Amino acid sequence: MNFCPNCGSTTHRRVPDGDNRPRDMCDDCETIHYQNPKIIAGCVALYQNQVLLCRRAIEPRSGLWTLPAGFMENGETVAQAALRETWEEARATPALDQLYVVTSIPAISQVYMLYLAFLAEPKFAAGPESLETALFAMDDIPWDTLAFGTVRDTLMHLRDDLQRGTFKLHTVDREETNIAARV
Repeated sequence: MNFCPNCGSTTHRRVPDGDNRPRDMCDDCETIHYQNPKIIAGCVALYQNQVLLCRRAIEPRSGLWTLPAGFMENGETVAQAALRETWEEARATPALDQLYVVTSIPAISQVYMLYLAFLAEPKFAAGPESLETALFAMDDIPWDTLAFGTVRDTLMHLRDDLQRGTFKLHTVDREETNIAARV
């Protein structure tokens, strides 16, 4: 940040009094401009043990498969963001069950919060950010064409939980900077 959005003066990166990290600070109005991680919210939507996936129509990773999820907006709860993103990307309205996976990726300052959700009927369609949507049984998931490592991690947890017959909250810390799906 070069200029303060509050007053237009120059900013410099320094550690504010009582803090322990460098922050962008305004030279004139002394406003401290905090930068915080972005939250990605979405759903692991199931219908009869099949998971709803979307093939991305936008970058990054256009053409690859993902879970319906996206950036949380100001003024929303995480649950509201998860449902909004699922509607926007998959035109689906599942019922939320529980927070299912929380993944922290400090290297890119993102936190993924995905809810386990259930579709009452197989009603969905591609939204403007998706080329297509489909339900996949665990054996049919397109593992080689998943968009992100976080999606792969989540689907592996789902596969294991479906085999066990019980769902639990999973927390994951991804340290690497390359978040593309790995086979």
